[in-house]
Amino acid sequence: MVMPVVEFPFTAVVGQASLKKALLLNVINPRIGGVLISGPRGSAKSTLARALAALLPESDKGGKSPFVTLPLGASEDRLTGSLDLQKVLSEREATFHEGLLAKAHGGVLYVDEVNLLADTLVDLLLDVAASGVNIVERDGISHSHAARFSLIGTMNPDEGELRPQLLDRFGLCLEQPASMSIEERIAIVQQRDAFDRDPESFIADYAAEQVALRERIERARHALATVTAPAWVYAHIARRCEESGVEGLRADVTWHRAAQAHAVWRGGDTISQEDVDTVEPWVLAHRRTREEATPPSTPPSSPPPSSTPNEKPSGGQSSADRRSDEQGQWGAMPPLAQNMLDGQPLDLPALRLPTPTNRPAAKQPLSLGGTRKGGELGQGRANAALTSRPDWFSTLIANRGQWPWRQLRYRKARAGQPVLHLVLLDTSGSTLGKRLLGQAKGWVDNLTRQAYVAREQMAVLGFGNDAVTPLLTRQRAPKSLEATLNSADGGGGTPLRKAVAQAGRLIRQWQRREPGLHIRTYLITDGRTRESVSDLPKLGDCVVMDTEHSFVKRGQAARLAQQLGALYWTLPTQESA
Repeated sequence: MVMPVVEFPFTAVVGQASLKKALLLNVINPRIGGVLISGPRGSAKSTLARALAALLPESDKGGKSPFVTLPLGASEDRLTGSLDLQKVLSEREATFHEGLLAKAHGGVLYVDEVNLLADTLVDLLLDVAASGVNIVERDGISHSHAARFSLIGTMNPDEGELRPQLLDRFGLCLEQPASMSIEERIAIVQQRDAFDRDPESFIADYAAEQVALRERIERARHALATVTAPAWVYAHIARRCEESGVEGLRADVTWHRAAQAHAVWRGGDTISQEDVDTVEPWVLAHRRTREEATPPSTPPSSPPPSSTPNEKPSGGQSSADRRSDEQGQWGAMPPLAQNMLDGQPLDLPALRLPTPTNRPAAKQPLSLGGTRKGGELGQGRANAALTSRPDWFSTLIANRGQWPWRQLRYRKARAGQPVLHLVLLDTSGSTLGKRLLGQAKGWVDNLTRQAYVAREQMAVLGFGNDAVTPLLTRQRAPKSLEATLNSADGGGGTPLRKAVAQAGRLIRQWQRREPGLHIRTYLITDGRTRESVSDLPKLGDCVVMDTEHSFVKRGQAARLAQQLGALYWTLPTQESA
């Protein structure tokens, strides 16, 4: 016998005022679109999300609105719905069992560790979230049903990023703090201990608070339609979204809906400045593409007057500072040299993709020319083929319910092997001011452009200033990275070992999620470091691209390639390109 799961009461959770309010606003107005909760392990993300189930209102069909959990390892059929095989065998009729999407209609679909969700399930979620309808079509038989729900997800950002397309589908996003006060830690442990000792008594102690909260939610839901918005609200939201560089209008609409819900939550009938300001960070946290421009604390100084070699420039600027100015400001990389490789194929060794048994391995160099035929860009995605998994639906339809079966049908592969290009770009102080770094950036931008045409994925990490900074989180390759690369900060030390370790963690995480994913890593560096990476896990299919072009070469990039078991390649200069 399966014992029912007893959830921790929502009102008993210590602290987390902002997250509680964001979740409650989505119960008041489900059209906000859900909440993404990002934070470290053990920060009550899942506890609060699951506790929300007890506060959901009555559904149109009677009873509580559904709260459905989507497991990470769920199959596509479990999510979208599946064929009732027994009916086909016994009655020769095709009927469907409801999937999780149908069960979540009118309620909440919850995904723990949503950033680890398989891409196939993410694709299905995106399709349904856009239309509100789930359509299942198999061998001429079609079934559709309404599927509108609030999407609540939790994730640990240290375990990987969320795909941008799904990220934007969450109405609000809250980032949980990594630390808390001693008093809060003590109170949390005491609450948890009391719950574990006697769950029933603990829940009874908070029953009155839970009832009062449900009643307040119900009053707010009924009053939502009466909330009005002054004209300044629309202008303010539009201006702030424009200043934040958000794409599309989903942020504007969501912001307005969230402000309405906050207004009725506090008992108002008109949206106020408080309502607008409270929900702003939750709406923009995952959509902002640029920070607000802040005026400099001091006006820029005029260029120093000319001086003799022995004079110190006016304003206290040293000769070393002057050299830095001549090379480019510290903290700003040289502009991208796009003309270096425009239209040129990138001749690199072929991707080490598994070779089909019916044809020899490709030995031609990698050529990113925008085609997806064999031998180019790692053969792009392999041609569609049959998998080893039987397709029971197609088999039953083909045999018309007869037994024994005369033929067995197999599933078709959804797509061939996807390819992800992971770039580690050295932006440390030793590379600043050199035209070659601009050429390296031009190479990365050209790789991005051609991967975009080939429908490949990209991720770029910059390492400099003693830190590793994501310049492009994993996503479908954009048309260009020129603006992103030119605005990236540079300088400082070369944390190459840290970059390689982080890349290794990302690669292992991505391949656990998608066993068929092929990742090629490009480590682009001048090798100005004494760090060893021989004890770090290898990066698989990796190319070390040496940007050092001095008269006397140190050969450190070649050493790094040997330690990583990687291919070694010298970035061509503009003159040799």
